Order: sequence, then structure tokens, then C-alpha cells
Amino acid sequence: MRKNNKRKYALYGLVFFLVLAIKSVVYSDIPVEILKEKYANEFSKFVEIDGMQVHYRVEGKGMPIVLIHGTGASLHTWDDWTLKLKENYQVIRMDLPAFGLTGPNKSGDYSIKQYTQFLEEFVVKMKLDSMFLAGNSLGGNIAWNYASKNPEKVQKLILVDASGLPTNKPQPWIFKMAKTPVLSKLFLYITPRSIIEDNLKQVYEDDTKISDALITRFHDMALREGNRKAFVDRAKIDFTTSEASKKEQLQNIQTPTLLIWGAKDTWIPLENGKRMDTLLPNSKLVVLQNSGHVPMEENPKESFKVLNDFLHQKNN
Repeated sequence: MRKNNKRKYALYGLVFFLVLAIKSVVYSDIPVEILKEKYANEFSKFVEIDGMQVHYRVEGKGMPIVLIHGTGASLHTWDDWTLKLKENYQVIRMDLPAFGLTGPNKSGDYSIKQYTQFLEEFVVKMKLDSMFLAGNSLGGNIAWNYASKNPEKVQKLILVDASGLPTNKPQPWIFKMAKTPVLSKLFLYITPRSIIEDNLKQVYEDDTKISDALITRFHDMALREGNRKAFVDRAKIDFTTSEASKKEQLQNIQTPTLLIWGAKDTWIPLENGKRMDTLLPNSKLVVLQNSGHVPMEENPKESFKVLNDFLHQKNN
């Protein structure tokens, strides 16, 4: 009888700890209104595009410079650059569909073609006739695709560890997980902070620069209602591309272009930056030795100096 009781209590204990373990990794969606209270500020505005309330900010005066973030990020990725840029420029940045406070696109289409069309509509809403355009990672891909279609709009192009060319690097595991049917369903509910922290460690060269506040912001934005489903939908899209399919498009971009690349980027390696620099007819590649995939976050002073020098150069 005592043995049965011990087994019963042991089973209860196991169930109790399993429940605690599950509760520690299961997170509900966070309503956007709650996140607005925490992450929107006096510069935050919202504009309707394709049924979405797109979160954006406009700061400073002067020549407009539009900044586009990468996968999993938000307009906050440009905070350090914005502090300097707004002294001389009108800085415009937004949360892309599927990310930040903007949230999912009802169409479920997250192709580069759709993102480029979104940027075209955003530029119209902002009433921009001429601008500098910068993007990191996915944002860089969107930026150079936009510039190739709208050369008259973009006076200078800045690509920071931009995607768009094939790479021999294996896809980050979080994308593989989102593509796997069973795991993708779990991802809609099980999204621990540790996943976010691991991914930040992949894109930063120096882990000591990853603060708790940074992890919390990325985690909160991932939990924004609809964003996890959008991430899974994005993962289903085949973003693989051949060099040949992009070669002519890149070679036709005559816009003065600055490529900033982290030498320690494990997501989109420096080799991609070198190939892109070769294809672009009017480009300059600057390699930051102590940076990973997001130099504007990890080394804002060093990367901003490179940017600032480029912006002050006169076009030939």
C-alpha cells in the first residue's frame, strides 16, 4: 500500500513539474494595444496599407532617408543610427508586415515581390519624390529590389548585410523549425525567451552586447498577435534564388550604393557581400571586422561613421 502511495505521489510530482515546464515555454499572443503602450512613442504614427495599420516614425528634417529592418526585427533596430541621422535628415522607418507593431498581412503573402510593392505604397503614402534608402538583411533585399524598379526615387542606396543572393550557409534552425509541419504548429504556442536569445547570439558577434531589455523587446514583438503565424507563413515561401536570376537586376542598378558587411556574419556571409559588390556597377563595400549580421545595432558608432561619410559624398 505504501509503495502504491509512493508511486502515486511520484506520478503527481512528475505531472506537476511537467505542467510547470510547459507553462514556462507556452506564451499567449500579446494584444497590439498593450505593446503600443510599451513600444510606441511620441514619434509613432500609423498608416493604413492593404488593411494593415503600419507602425512608422518620422524624425528630423532634411533629405529623407528611409530605413528598413530585417527578419524578426522592428524599426527599433535603427535607434542608434536615428539619433545621429535626425540631426541632418528626415528619418523615416517602419515595422514591416509580419513584424513589430504592424503585424500580419491579411493576404498571407510575404514574398519579396509583395514586400517591394508594400514599400512602393508606403513611399506614396509618405509623399516622397526623392530619398536615400537603407535596409538590413531582408530589408536590404527589399531596398535593392525597390531601387531597381524605381531608380528615379533613390538617390543613394545603403545595403547592410543584405539578402537576395544564394548562400552556401545552412538556413538558421528557427526557419527550418517553422517549415516543419509539427514543429511549426508548436511554434505558435511554444516560444520561450531562450529561442530569441539564441537567435540574437547568432546575429551578434559579441554576446556581451545582448541585454535583457533587447531580448525582452524581440520576444514581445514576436508574441504580437498574429506575428508567429506570419513567421510560419513566411517560412513556407521558397526564397532560394539563382545568381543568374538576380545578376541582370543588380547590374542595372546605377544608384550609388554602399555595402556595409559584418565580417563575422553567420547568416549572410561576407562572400555574399563581395559577390553583390562585384555585380553592382556603382558600389563600395566596407567590411566591419568586429560585427555580425546587424552592425548598426552591434557597432553603431563605427557603422554610422561609414554611412555618414557616404551620405556626404557628392554623386558623380
